[in-house]
Amino acid sequence: MPATDRPATLARCVAAIGAAADPPEEVVVVDEAAARGPAAARNEGAARATGDLLVFVDADVVPHRDAFQRIRATFERDPGLTAVFGSYDDAPADPGVVSGFRNLLHHHVHHAGAGPAETFWAGLGAVRRDAFLAAGGFDADRYRFPAIEDVELGDRLAAGGARIELDPAVRGTHLKAWTLAGMVRTDFVARGIPWVELLLAGGRHSTALNLGWRHRASAAAALACLLGIAGRRPRRAAAAAIALVALNRGFYALLLRERGPAQALAGVGLHVVHHATAVAAVPVGVARHITRPR
Repeated sequence: MPATDRPATLARCVAAIGAAADPPEEVVVVDEAAARGPAAARNEGAARATGDLLVFVDADVVPHRDAFQRIRATFERDPGLTAVFGSYDDAPADPGVVSGFRNLLHHHVHHAGAGPAETFWAGLGAVRRDAFLAAGGFDADRYRFPAIEDVELGDRLAAGGARIELDPAVRGTHLKAWTLAGMVRTDFVARGIPWVELLLAGGRHSTALNLGWRHRASAAAALACLLGIAGRRPRRAAAAAIALVALNRGFYALLLRERGPAQALAGVGLHVVHHATAVAAVPVGVARHITRPR
């Protein structure tokens, strides 16, 4: 567990791990700042651990009581499996509009993408220790700040023939309180740009999770909506918004069910911002890939 404890969530998460059914044999918490980033902190924790399975948990994720039972059962059932990761639950701790949107979006995407995966998630995910060490762990030199270091690890493992499973029944409650500025910054700097660089560096065209055709079509609809608004073409903007809702009706139904009509409506606007930020990251990611020293 890479920890900063700002805000103070670490004690609650560690307590949940200790109270879990069939808990881990050992819990290793590494100071993220002292280790110079979450990737390095996870690598240090893995080096200290002695078990055959490494389970990574973020310091703001409270694992459900049965999470570790499910992880053990998955590996016992499938000896050839390299890694498994789960999902946020549908009851995020923070009541804010942005927090509800962001956490439920993650929940929806992971549930829709259940099954074989070509990526990894370190918020609540497990990997066989020997495979992790053979792959070199997280790329701590490239990712010195929170980014897509877990996605990159999963991509590397999958490229080497590893089998990874997304099991949304392995759940945790996310404690993070999102702000709009924080969401935009994360989508642009921590996820969008490095994800574009990763795709270009690997020369692969992934359709995993939020890179699938539905998400790409949603990004196009969000961009068309903004262009319609900017160009004072309300009909085009409305048509694009309708297309966005149609493409994501399952997600908006989840927002409506869990957060009510007001937050579901706000979720459409936040979804437009989310996709538009990802689109804006593409040219920057391409430019960084081109200019990065080989």
